[in-house]
Amino acid sequence: MASRIYECIGKISEAINENKDFLTDLDREIGDADHGVNMARGFSAVMEAIPQDETDIGTVLKKTGMTLLSKVGGASGPLYGTAYMEAGKLAAGKSELNAEDFGAMLNAAIEGIQKRGKAVRGEKTMLDALIPAYEAYTAKVTEGADLISALEEACTKAKEGIEFTKTIRATKGRASYLGDRSIGHQDPGATSATLTLEAILDYLKG
Repeated sequence: MASRIYECIGKISEAINENKDFLTDLDREIGDADHGVNMARGFSAVMEAIPQDETDIGTVLKKTGMTLLSKVGGASGPLYGTAYMEAGKLAAGKSELNAEDFGAMLNAAIEGIQKRGKAVRGEKTMLDALIPAYEAYTAKVTEGADLISALEEACTKAKEGIEFTKTIRATKGRASYLGDRSIGHQDPGATSATLTLEAILDYLKG
């Protein structure tokens, strides 16, 4: 019988695979045209690597991160790999998460991405979706909202973050080579990060 964390990672994998061509098309405009293909390949490998019956969330997230690190090319592998591994450290030994746990893990993932990518908000990266999502999430939890309600607000702000990336110039990665020509295009990383949050939400609601 598959554990809940295995099923949740499976939901993320499905979302990435369903949007593989869309993510690749976005990356074709400002990058190497491989973000969707690489992420889909990575999550296919993840679903083969993680044990279905493992209930320790930290163990599964660590294995997910290590697999993405080794299987996803470009900058996405190290960034997503680091995010999952950092989140996994806080989930070690846990088989269930509350709203505070999830918020702490999201923050750890963001800090890992910032450190690994030496990036900040406003540079047309996944952080432009994840940081507003985290801020909205923690605000709702502080107000007493449960995990699902807070995550709904986080997803709304993440989608707004995607729209924000269309208005700014890229200063990180291959997209930075385009200069002002990168304006008008949404960031593929911000998009896949938002798809990840939405997949988690869909799983929890389902």
